[in-house]
This record gives sequence, structure tokens and C-alpha cells, in this order.
Amino acid sequence: MEFKTNEAKTWLEDENGKQIAVLDHPVIRPGVVVFSHTEVDPSLGGQGIASKMTKAAADYLREKGIKAELSCSYSIRWFVKNTEYADVLADPEAEAARAKALAGPACGIKK
Repeated sequence: MEFKTNEAKTWLEDENGKQIAVLDHPVIRPGVVVFSHTEVDPSLGGQGIASKMTKAAADYLREKGIKAELSCSYSIRWFVKNTEYADVLADPEAEAARAKALAGPACGIKK
């Protein structure tokens, strides 16, 4: 499984080149993106694709020296569980506050 990543998104394609999972992280200002939406095709359920994709995106940002803000509920939860990636966040304290306020299912994770 090979994720593709650029500054605006991380995604996974099937063997026909169709996008089957995506994490949108558009640039919101120089050196900062926002993790805005995570979506995984239902056929991939239970394989941890969203987590692997978020890790790939965070690794890319870390390598490029880009920081992230979070508006996607899935991404917020992922960063709470994966504290070793706090250095990728533009403001870890603000993201922790968002996580405390968060309730309900993660966005775009279809069941």
C-alpha cells in the first residue's frame, strides 16, 4: 500500500488509479496546512487505512518542516493518540482543547 502525498492532500488509489481514500490538508498560510477532511471508501473498513494515511501525511509534513492545524475530527483524535507527532502541530495546546470539546463520530469514516 503506497500513499501519495503533496502539500494539499494525501491519498490512496486502487489498481485503476481511482482515489479510494483521501486526507485533505490544504495550505492555509505559508508553512501551515489544515487537516480538514478524511474519507475512506467503505470497502476498506477495518484495515486502519485512515490511521496509516494520517501517519503518512504527518511524516511528509515533518520532513518538509510544515506545521498543521486540525479541523477534521478524525485527525484531531489521531493526534491525541499519537503524541509523538505533536511537533507537527502548529499549536499543540489549541489542538488538545479541540480534542476535549470533540464529541460524535469521526468525519468521513464511512460505515
